[in-house]
Order: sequence, then structure tokens, then C-alpha cells
Amino acid sequence: MTLTLVLTLALLVGVSLGLLGGGGSILTVPLLVYVAGMDAKEAIATSLFVVGVTSAVGMINHARGGRVRWRTGVLFGAAGMVGAYVGGLIGGNIPDVVLLIAFAVMMIVTAAAMLRGRRDVDPGKTHKQLPVGRVLLDGAAVGLATGLVGAGGGFLVVPALALLGGLPMPVAVGTSLLVIAMKSAAGFAGYLSTVQIDWALTLAVTGFAIVGSLAGARLAGRVPAAVLSRLFAWFVLAMGTFVLVQQAPADIRLPVLAVVVSLGAGAGACYGFVDRCPLRRAVHGT
Repeated sequence: MTLTLVLTLALLVGVSLGLLGGGGSILTVPLLVYVAGMDAKEAIATSLFVVGVTSAVGMINHARGGRVRWRTGVLFGAAGMVGAYVGGLIGGNIPDVVLLIAFAVMMIVTAAAMLRGRRDVDPGKTHKQLPVGRVLLDGAAVGLATGLVGAGGGFLVVPALALLGGLPMPVAVGTSLLVIAMKSAAGFAGYLSTVQIDWALTLAVTGFAIVGSLAGARLAGRVPAAVLSRLFAWFVLAMGTFVLVQQAPADIRLPVLAVVVSLGAGAGACYGFVDRCPLRRAVHGT
């Protein structure tokens, strides 16, 4: 029964990647920890493999459609691989509770960024020449986060590519899959020195995630992206809160939950319903 549930949820992880171009590790790590019963290190390492392979498969269709900027992606991905490998080496020696708290914080930050929304790139402000130094620096930083906690994939890479390279959003999404595949491979390699992998389960989860990503890609054009992104963001916020509360000492779980819920509800209400909300004005410059 547990295996069936794990594989069914892996299918949904793939659908998330196919629909949104990200979110795989955000869902995979809690799935492997709380449903499959893995410890944090094994779950993060397995997640890196699953998301890396699934992203590589998903990139094929984008490449065929001309939505992968190879030079930018390879530069960002190469820097990300260095950061991810270092993060994987460090993460293998950090206590599980610290890793899961860091992962929960990453989920909450990711959800906040998604709720804030992505701004379209102004064609007049795109870079005429690729800022190689900045691409390498930001790629390494994003890679470190990915390797360390197994998260921070598409929802960090896509905005970075759009802002640094001035890429249109569809091209940024396609290029991000190349970057995610590269740095996930490096982060996974970093963890292999300290973590044992259940290859039978890992390959089964990967296979179902790939099937889900192909299905998600077919659905992507039929569902409004803004609606999907917002619903997914609230789900990620809920999952991050759950993980954070689970790892908090029992006597402060309720205060932690109250703080996260009040901040999320206040930001969501302000941003979504008040035209003159400072958060909305700060994000959109209005």
C-alpha cells in the first residue's frame, strides 16, 4: 500500500514539473521522508536523482521547440554543479533535523516568491551581452542551495535566468531544465560519498515522475499558468509549514504554526485583495 501511494505521488511530482517547470524537489523530499520513510539525507539525495533525470527528459521537448539557450544554460549549470557538489558534500555531514528545517525554510521562501509572482522581462532592458561573471556567481549560489537541501530548482533558476540573461519566460523555463539536470547530478554525486541509495525504489519513483512530467506538459497549455502557480504556491507553503512544525520542539510547535499562518494569511490577503498594498506596490513598482 505504501509503495502504491509513493508511486502515485511521484506521478504528481512529475505533473508539477511538466506544468510549472519546477517544484519537483519541493514535493519529492517530503514524499520520501514522510511516506516512504527515508531519512533526510537519503531523501534529499534520491530527490536530486529523480528531479535531475525528469528535468533532462522534460528538456527534450523544449530543445526541439528552440526554447533552450545552450550557452547561458551551460554556464549557469556548470557554476551550479560546483555549488551543488559542495552543498552535497556538506549536507551529508549535517544532522537530519537541521537539513529538514533548512528545507522547510526554503519551501516557505519559494512559496512567498511564487505568490509574489514573476515579472515579465522588459525587452528594452535585456542584456546585449551575457554577464558571465554574474551568471557564474549566481549559478554557484543557487547550486549550493540545491545541493545542500535538495531544493531551490526551477523557482530560483527561472527568475535568475530571466533577469541575468534577459531570456523570455518560455526560454527561461526550458533553459532552467538543463540547469536543474546539471546541478542535480552534481549534488547527487556529492551525497553518494555518505549516503546509501535504494536503487529499486529510486528508479521506480523516477519512472513514474517522468510519466507524470509528460502528462503535465500536455496539460500545460490548457490550464491558466497564473492560477496553477498560485494554487501550487499555497500548497508549498502548507507543506513547508508542516515540515517546520514537525521538526520544532513540541513546546513551541503551536507558536511556530501561528506565526507562519498569520504571516502567510496577512501577505496573501494584502497582496490579493488590497490595491494599494505596500507588498503589491513594491513588487510591481506601482
